[in-house]
Amino acid sequence: MRYSVESLAAGVEEHKVERTTIRVTSIEKTVADCFKFRNKVGLDVALEALRDARRDKKILPDEIRRYASVNRVANVVRPYLEAVA
Repeated sequence: MRYSVESLAAGVEEHKVERTTIRVTSIEKTVADCFKFRNKVGLDVALEALRDARRDKKILPDEIRRYASVNRVANVVRPYLEAVA
């Protein structure tokens, strides 16, 4: 996968596990990445990620829009966000 510098750094959270700090992307960034790579992972995977995240109420739609904009897929994500809202 190829990422721009901005896209690679966006949405990265640091968590402390035991004595090690690990870097993990946020749920919103992961959903936006699924849409960015929908041709590789499948649109069904991207939609399932969005549905699961919305069902569990773990995401903020505005954050998904922000990361989708960084990934240049805002126009692709918009109708799906509106449909599950």
